[in-house]
Amino acid sequence: MQKFYVIGIGPGAPEEMTIRAKQALAEADIIAGYGTYIDLVKPLFPDKEYLQNGMTGEIKRCQLALEKAKEGKTVAMVSSGDSGIYGMAGLVLELAQGMEIDVETVPGITAAASGASLLGAPLMHDFAVISLSDRLTEWDLIVKRLNNAAEADFIIVLYNPRSKGRPDHIDRAREIFLQYKSASTPVGIVKNIGRTGETVILTTLGEMNIEDVDMFSTVFIGNRQTYIKDGKMITPRGYLEKKGNHQ
Repeated sequence: MQKFYVIGIGPGAPEEMTIRAKQALAEADIIAGYGTYIDLVKPLFPDKEYLQNGMTGEIKRCQLALEKAKEGKTVAMVSSGDSGIYGMAGLVLELAQGMEIDVETVPGITAAASGASLLGAPLMHDFAVISLSDRLTEWDLIVKRLNNAAEADFIIVLYNPRSKGRPDHIDRAREIFLQYKSASTPVGIVKNIGRTGETVILTTLGEMNIEDVDMFSTVFIGNRQTYIKDGKMITPRGYLEKKGNHQ
């Protein structure tokens, strides 16, 4: 049965790609993906055959890649971050149903984890990850999820927070959060994680500037316990409060 890898390549820097991801890429005859992600992989594997297209061509890209696998090629489909978190793993598995192709999902470091490491330790308690892109999800449903997560006092990580086509979604999300969270709630904005131009911004919900946020940003909104100290965003897990007690 022909092998088809769906690989999360992490934030972008080669050193943040897992050993298993590199092994799978090395085994592949063809590497497929969105052009930006292909550009991150090519320097490591310059002699591979590549199959790429634009941002909105996901279905066609997967279909072409699966056809290559049916022809007997070992194919690797790459996604940034983790392939199973807003990546291509789900679509590949859906399209591969009924085919004699062995699909293996290879995990990678998602932006919630890599961005959190740059900020300090903001995700030490329960958190929710929500994409603000309404290209595949109705905005009304996104709004419902934003309200519910904020009311439950989750730490919230926002993917796809702002683009030219949806410049105001992050501001609308901020307005929702302010209904449930204090204006002093810490906010971390991380841009271009693991790539050229990597930037870390620490601010608050009341003072955050949406102009600091773009399509390459991941936004972290703290819970009631989150604080900023010595340039680090920290959410206590509760160890110090339970000091001396067995858990």
